Amino acid sequence: MSEVKSDIAIARAAKKIHIREVAAKINIPEENLIQYGHDTAKIDFHFIEKSKSNKNGKLILVTAISPTPAGEGKTTTSVGLSDGLNKIGKKSIVALREPSLGPCFGMKGGAAGGGYAQVVPMEEINLHFTGDFHAITSAHNLLSSLIDNHIYWGNELEIDQRRITWGRVVDLGDRSLRKVNVNLGGISNGFPREDKFDITVASEIMAIFCLATDIKDLQKRIGDIIIAYKRDKTAIYARDVKADGPMTVLLKNALMPNLVQTLENNPAIIHGGPFANIAHGCNTVIATTTALKLADYVVTEAGFGADLGAEKFLDIKCRKAGLVPNAVVIVATVRALKSHGGVAKADLNKENVKAVQDGFANLEQHIENIKSFGLQPIVAINHFTLDSETEGKVITDGCEKLGVKAVMCSHWANGSEGTKELAEEVVKIAEASDVSKFHYQYEDDIPLLEKIRAVAKNIYRADDISVDKKVIDQLKNFEDEGYGKLPICIAKTQYSFSTNPVLRGAPRGFTVPVREVKLSAGAGFIVVITGDIMTMPGLPRVPSANSIMLDDDGLIQGLF
Repeated sequence: MSEVKSDIAIARAAKKIHIREVAAKINIPEENLIQYGHDTAKIDFHFIEKSKSNKNGKLILVTAISPTPAGEGKTTTSVGLSDGLNKIGKKSIVALREPSLGPCFGMKGGAAGGGYAQVVPMEEINLHFTGDFHAITSAHNLLSSLIDNHIYWGNELEIDQRRITWGRVVDLGDRSLRKVNVNLGGISNGFPREDKFDITVASEIMAIFCLATDIKDLQKRIGDIIIAYKRDKTAIYARDVKADGPMTVLLKNALMPNLVQTLENNPAIIHGGPFANIAHGCNTVIATTTALKLADYVVTEAGFGADLGAEKFLDIKCRKAGLVPNAVVIVATVRALKSHGGVAKADLNKENVKAVQDGFANLEQHIENIKSFGLQPIVAINHFTLDSETEGKVITDGCEKLGVKAVMCSHWANGSEGTKELAEEVVKIAEASDVSKFHYQYEDDIPLLEKIRAVAKNIYRADDISVDKKVIDQLKNFEDEGYGKLPICIAKTQYSFSTNPVLRGAPRGFTVPVREVKLSAGAGFIVVITGDIMTMPGLPRVPSANSIMLDDDGLIQGLF
């Protein structure tokens, strides 16, 4: 039996082609590339603007069941599907998010696919890549420093220090920074006050970065950020401290999408990276819309399960960018459904047909949710070696009863050969799609509270939401200030349809407690924080960072 190679070993053995050859496959001239070595480049704005007159290709959204410790392989399936589409003669680009250092050093490890369905250079993508996240972190913290500097030099804007809404960020998980005191050390250091840190991917700058359509739109959105309030509760904006210009300068190069390749030398655009549990979980609008002008098919993913990433992709990104997917792929595994059926991680390799049957309720709810948007889903069963044929049949038969095709995929082991059938079925759905049937879960004009209730009841299947009067009053204030038509971005645990992460499967009989609401005026949505979700993750008892190091040859070990 041949030795099973690790993901990192497979990535290092990749026979990459020069990035200009990858670009040539989608008709990008070399002069429109800003190259980062031989295997990575940014696509410049001149080419992006020129390509806008091209006809759009088909958009394929990849989402998944609620994540479990067993793993689902959404990114791996996205890469494998795009390679499969190219294998059957379609010009396809996979458009993904950039990984955050928080999960890489925390508990997830890398996020560039796996096995023979990866994007490369994997190590660079998972670490500093082209510096986009550093630029976003710096831009965010520049605004933070400008606020405190303005107060130090006389506070002409009359900022109420008790009502500063803009904190600081770092792209690492560090629970000790959730609440901090700043400006300590005497008069020369400013006026002491309480502050906080979020992880960079939760920053409103990240959301703006991912929703902006061009550099001018980026600067306008940055200027619209509400940073604080006066004592009379009048809003103060980032443009009032003259932050929009220098912040845009810091983000100018970062806003250009990053071009890399899959292991099969097909184009991949990787750009932006908000989490779907605490942010809107989609790659940049610029990356997606540019890819649609360059390919017959664009495969993109939305973070975590369909209740989070896909809902926000459809209700926020599609609403803002005028996009509609032509097909939706829901990734599931036998192992993950066994987990939803109550099986412990240590026992997932044992055949358990009943547990798959019990866990199928989670997949069924995700299928129903995608259909509720007027879209046609297809299920990709990400195959593991120890899955039994009987267990797989539970999924295919269950999907057939719901009027949905389920396809067994082996892309981790076989690359595009393992997704040819999936690609062919996706093409059938996409070619027959009727985008006029697409609709959102809520309309712009209904009250903000009813938007939250609509998602909680229709997508999560909650009995209702529980909201304190303080939150209700805050939502009413947002409406009175002219923000009532904005969509909502619910921050919730990714592990359950409920706000309780241990309730797997398809729980019923629960309410969704709304803890806090925040206005992201620049991004253009209302953040709704539920349950115990944190916008600054902590590290686990044994973080992935403990195993990441350089070996004697200078190669990275333990990243993936």
